Amino acid sequence: MDYKPGYIGLFKTGRLQKRSRMAHESMDSCVLCPRKCMVNRLQGHLGFCRSGFLPKISSYNVHHGEEPPISGTRGSGTIFFSHCNLACCYCQNWPISQQGQGREVSCERLAGMMLELQERGCHNINLVTPSHMAAQILMALEIAIPHGFNLPLVYNTSGYDSLDTLKLLEGSVDIYMPDIRYTDPGAAERYSGAGNYPAVNKAALREMWRQVGELKVDDGGIAFKGMLVRHLVLPNGLSQTKDALKFLSTQISPHVHLSLMSQFFPAHKANQGNELGRPISQEEYRQALAWVEGYGLDNGWHQELDDTGGGPPDRIIKVS
Repeated sequence: MDYKPGYIGLFKTGRLQKRSRMAHESMDSCVLCPRKCMVNRLQGHLGFCRSGFLPKISSYNVHHGEEPPISGTRGSGTIFFSHCNLACCYCQNWPISQQGQGREVSCERLAGMMLELQERGCHNINLVTPSHMAAQILMALEIAIPHGFNLPLVYNTSGYDSLDTLKLLEGSVDIYMPDIRYTDPGAAERYSGAGNYPAVNKAALREMWRQVGELKVDDGGIAFKGMLVRHLVLPNGLSQTKDALKFLSTQISPHVHLSLMSQFFPAHKANQGNELGRPISQEEYRQALAWVEGYGLDNGWHQELDDTGGGPPDRIIKVS
């Protein structure tokens, strides 16, 4: 199959460059994400995400532990952005997301990483925690395309995304891979510092589905376009799994691809409170699986309860 990512056509018509400039300009009073901090990131001022103008990268690598149509046989070219626009108290990657572990690089270097991972045979470029770096991603695309970049882009996000920014990304992102973490504002505020997450997330998922629709795979089972939603089951019903699955089935589509995840453990600050101080139980996960079946969400995958997410990446390349 000869799939051509949408950003190639956008580049040829100049629309990608126009959107890149618009995203860049929005950082002078930043509204790229739902926080709308209004700080001047172009001058190095820091908002909630603690990110200035330059992209900050923790690592980039060939990753074999994603869902089968994303990792495939040759791996997903994963680029981990430092910082995050959420503050999840149970984040398993908190040194990267909350302490900002990583190194600032130029947009030219980011483009070089994308091209290098393409040279290494990856099926796609997997942008992890990209919501606060949408402008830099578009700028890197501008640089990479004339050098032959043509892989599908995976937008691997918490789902806390601005509609305006998603519309700037339309056609440039081939595969959206958002979370649906909560449907209850109280839980979202307590555990991620974002009481408006449920409303923002539902609107974002609708927009992503409008843009790319159902996940499509080639003859080898490798995804090239569409949406894949992840849901991490938390203990004590704190992820509102039943309501989240009902929303996906009734408000998005029963055909949406779902990845149900059991890998929660009390990382970071989670072990300081009783509610999140343990892994999920067998019964909690069996109930979640029953809801998946009950809502007719037949497309997708689920982890075994003792699954830790696929193991370490095949190789980590330190940022240089």
